[in-house]
Amino acid sequence: MGFLDFLNHLVNFFVPALAMALLVPALARLVWWRALKPVAWWRQVGAVAGVNVVVWLAGLLVLGRDGAMASYAALVLASALTVWWTGLRGRA
Repeated sequence: MGFLDFLNHLVNFFVPALAMALLVPALARLVWWRALKPVAWWRQVGAVAGVNVVVWLAGLLVLGRDGAMASYAALVLASALTVWWTGLRGRA
């Protein structure tokens, strides 16, 4: 496997985690726009991205393969909890 192939696999591995990091804070702002107003969107995206990458790697290590449904479920749960922790905790 060449360097470009490796880079392609690496980018495609992290796309679900980073896509969730962009979508979940944006969609949460549609519903809880008043409560999330004091928190910067980019700060939430960064926090969710960091947590998602760790969860995604943990899913790979624990389950032994990429793309398991349990990993996707953990990714959704981790994204939602991170948005709650960074913006909604104590305000709801």
